[in-house]
Amino acid sequence: MATSICARGLQGALVSSFQGTWESSISGDDYHHALMQSVPRFVTVGKPICSPPSMKNVNEGKGLFAPAVVITRNIIGKKRFNQLRGKAIALHSQIITEFCKSIGADAKQRQGLIRLAKKNGERLGFLA
Repeated sequence: MATSICARGLQGALVSSFQGTWESSISGDDYHHALMQSVPRFVTVGKPICSPPSMKNVNEGKGLFAPAVVITRNIIGKKRFNQLRGKAIALHSQIITEFCKSIGADAKQRQGLIRLAKKNGERLGFLA
């Protein structure tokens, strides 16, 4: 069934032709079929904008002492190497703490010095 709609205004005539009924093929099964055709089945997601934090050293393999550190780790094994590294880091932190006590630095300054020591260790290759 075809219906013709005609509207007249002050400036002229506007004619529109509507083919079909108000109960057209957009309802029922046809609507569901059309909807499923327009929706993508798989959505690809790109890389996340903010990567999760990583404990990995950004300067791994770089730095003056990196080759010596890698050779030592390969000789004595990863487990023993990490134990020695942990002891060395703890001893260095104690030395920094004692230094801060002797000069009267507060805990915030001490923490800043420990972070600076870690950064320098990364740059020099001690954490390779």
